[in-house]
Amino acid sequence: MAPKVLVSDKLSETAVQIFRDRGIDVDFMPELGKDKEKLAEVIGQYDGLAIRSATKVTPTLLEHADKLKVVGRAGIGTDNVDKEAASKKGVIVMNTPFGNMITTAEHAIAMMFAVARQLPEASASTHAGKWEKSKFMGVELTGKTLGVIGAGNIGGIVCDRARGLHMKVVAFDPFLSEEKAQKMQVEKVELDELLQRADFITLHVPLTDSTRNILSAENLAKTKKGVRIINCARGGLVDEVALAELLKSGHVAGAGFDVFSEEPAKENPLFGLPNVVCTPHLGAATTEAQENVALQVAEQMSNYLLTGAVENALNMPSMTAEEAKVMGPWVKLADHLGSFIGQLTDDPIKAINILYDGVASKMNLEALNCAVVAGIMKRSNPDVNLVSAPVIAKERGVQLSTTNQDQSGVFEGYIKVTVVTETRERSIAGTVFSDNKPRFIQIKGINIDAEIGAHMLYTTNKDQPGIIGTLGQTMGENGVNIANFTLGRSDVGGDAIALLYVDGVISPEVQGKLRDTGLFQQIKPLAFDVS
Repeated sequence: MAPKVLVSDKLSETAVQIFRDRGIDVDFMPELGKDKEKLAEVIGQYDGLAIRSATKVTPTLLEHADKLKVVGRAGIGTDNVDKEAASKKGVIVMNTPFGNMITTAEHAIAMMFAVARQLPEASASTHAGKWEKSKFMGVELTGKTLGVIGAGNIGGIVCDRARGLHMKVVAFDPFLSEEKAQKMQVEKVELDELLQRADFITLHVPLTDSTRNILSAENLAKTKKGVRIINCARGGLVDEVALAELLKSGHVAGAGFDVFSEEPAKENPLFGLPNVVCTPHLGAATTEAQENVALQVAEQMSNYLLTGAVENALNMPSMTAEEAKVMGPWVKLADHLGSFIGQLTDDPIKAINILYDGVASKMNLEALNCAVVAGIMKRSNPDVNLVSAPVIAKERGVQLSTTNQDQSGVFEGYIKVTVVTETRERSIAGTVFSDNKPRFIQIKGINIDAEIGAHMLYTTNKDQPGIIGTLGQTMGENGVNIANFTLGRSDVGGDAIALLYVDGVISPEVQGKLRDTGLFQQIKPLAFDVS
């Protein structure tokens, strides 16, 4: 059955057609973005939800979204999506960070020109029939120092454009390396130095706990007299009240704001000031950008629903379509390893330790980690998936650690999972052979070679005669067909394990008869999703 997607905001017809061309059923109902009751009524039918900014993905809406796997936001900002609630529900949240980079960067440059030359005020004056040439004395950008706070995708484009205008560019970005700064031909500085040197300051960072109010009253007071400040990134990065006072005093010569701490902005301390240019969050508002992000979100959502590729996700590691093809069997193995341990472990889990060996260590380990944790958590949370599992584990205080190592044995690579509880450690390892089938290769430190079946029985015992006969006779007398059988032992007379592949669920009565023999230390029926 084809996946089904709802488009609840305005998206281009070309984007909607992408879903159709990829074989996805799509309903285009942009009116639902502002009708939360109706949206809640129908959302349960859909695997995907494509939105812009009008649709609000709230915990209440997600309660009705039982089939939903992915929310795709055509644009960068996802303030209208409750990402924590989506993660708990197991819903991937994607955005499109690259579709409007150029547009937003160009808007910042345009705001710099508008503030430097007082263009809006001069235009209004001229439209009014005045001719006030001497009133609107501006400044050139050439030769001025531009301070860029955040030199990522959009900030990097602004840096490039500013150098083309023959500005000197200094950048503050904790994630910007000296090598990258040299390649961009910008000078990397600390924030205080940027504030003291910049003639223009432009912000290009997301709104996080570390960036909120980054231009606080204290930091604004450190700026160079006559500075001009541009914010086309996010409201909340600048103390607008403090900035308004510095604009009135003349310490700050001008400002250009496209975003505000409260939007839609009906009132703001910056409104009405003669040296401030304001626009209503137009950073991405060009025909090209709106088309680009719409096409991008349609492609990303289609790729995920059809191939498992995860691109630009905010609550899950990304995995390209090519990675998904190669890693698919390994993701399945990671899930099986976690599921095996999860089904055997009754005590609260304190820690999960994962060892990646050989080719496995070179893969997308974040995605594999999610698969392991999801497998472990399934027993107590049947609806858990790769998105929600890490959230649940973190809420329970489970510590996750990983170790990578080069190929250490006969296998090209393997994964070993160890779970730690208050009373014990339990481990299992597995690999993927050339047939792309996951296999268990070690349990409790005992080497085996076991395929993975939908229904299995796991037993532990001391190595002694009669075990195989007892298992076979008990299964046969109770109508349980054994499809396959795998054994392993630590040494002669030592610990031994058995894995039986059976055609269906083994009843508690049959398990009880095995226990009554007194030969087995542990008897555990297992179930795996081998589809």
